[in-house]
Amino acid sequence: MAANPRTSHPSRRRILRRGTGLALGAAAPAALSGCGADASDGVGPDGRVTVELWHGQTDTARTVIEALVREFNRTHPRIRVDAAGGVLSDAMLQKITAALASGSFPDIVYVFGSDLASVARSPSAVDLTDTFRSGPVPWNGYWKPARDAVTVNGRVRAAPALIDSLAVVCNKKVFRDAGLPLPEPGWTWQEFTDTAARLTDRRRSVFGTGWPGVGDEDTVWRLWPMVWDLGGEVIAPDGKSIGFAKEGVRALETVETLARAKSVYIDPKPGSEQMYQVFLAGRMGMVVTGPWQLPDIRNAKIDYHVVPLPSYSRRPMTISGPDTWTVFDNGPARVRAARTFVTWLTQPAQDVRWDVQAGSLPLSRPTAALPAWRKRDAETEGLSVFTQALDSARVRPVHPAYPQISQALGQAVSAVLLGRSSPAEALRRCAREADAALLIPR
Repeated sequence: MAANPRTSHPSRRRILRRGTGLALGAAAPAALSGCGADASDGVGPDGRVTVELWHGQTDTARTVIEALVREFNRTHPRIRVDAAGGVLSDAMLQKITAALASGSFPDIVYVFGSDLASVARSPSAVDLTDTFRSGPVPWNGYWKPARDAVTVNGRVRAAPALIDSLAVVCNKKVFRDAGLPLPEPGWTWQEFTDTAARLTDRRRSVFGTGWPGVGDEDTVWRLWPMVWDLGGEVIAPDGKSIGFAKEGVRALETVETLARAKSVYIDPKPGSEQMYQVFLAGRMGMVVTGPWQLPDIRNAKIDYHVVPLPSYSRRPMTISGPDTWTVFDNGPARVRAARTFVTWLTQPAQDVRWDVQAGSLPLSRPTAALPAWRKRDAETEGLSVFTQALDSARVRPVHPAYPQISQALGQAVSAVLLGRSSPAEALRRCAREADAALLIPR
């Protein structure tokens, strides 16, 4: 992770490559509801309840969350939140899995959205349906991706913590040098691949675009909007097989077009750091990324333009990768205190501070309407494109088999990018592995 404002929250580049989370199947039975609570239920001699927060943040985001915790403690004298931090969010799943297995766990944990389905299987994970569907922020006031990311089997199993979206950032100078107009909303993937080919200049080592190539979640999640736009789903309605057998081939054919034209920089390392460095060095015309990348781009003095993702249908379609605050049961008093804290934290007055200072998008429309966010939006070129994209964004299914599906598709994308397989062959292998994972009882 580069030493710049991009480190203001957990590296989304690292977050998104987490496609193979640990399952809680073995650990969950050992974690009986309430077994982490001590005899006092967290209530001190003065009547104050103490809850432990593993926030997983670093750098600026850590400073922001700790400041918010101090404010909460000051304004809620009967509750004390201990912002212990736990471990960095990249390692949080393993940490909380071990804690649940041991029976000693915190009250609130920052859990990646892709891991929630596994974590929510623990009987110690608290159901927050009543808390948020009747909370101070109307449930429908949250963006749909935020709602979907915390909902498992129709129940709200966590509080939304962070939300983002994908769009395309263009280097205006590379476009000018190639004599090409900047793309506009409503463009297609065919136009994207054609533009990438025309932007490529092998003599000057300039690439049209880039794609993560190691087969991780960062490789995969860029493909889902293509699948959804074509009418596919990650999981078929019967829940027994993938829902993108045909649509996945078409999406991979678009990837193959980029690879055959040699217009795509294929990042060979996890985290996509090299791909972004190529863009920041002025040697890439377009990069599919999220709002987390804008501070780096601005620091590099890139004259840039942000445009929504292309689609096959010309309809808007993108993906969001929200993360969560998951609450665990250490007794009634601590659960009530934890509910109070996460409800307070996600209200617009606190959310906007987190968004502006730590680099997220607003969790809700009420937050987006606040003057502080409008000012931030006006000051940051292209930020509004990412926020507006939340209207059409979808999320990956909150399903315990998703990590295995992602791993299988990641290998398929990588094989096509590297010319090791045709789209049809790669998707067949993906389907075999993913379908087998979906048949495992959970």
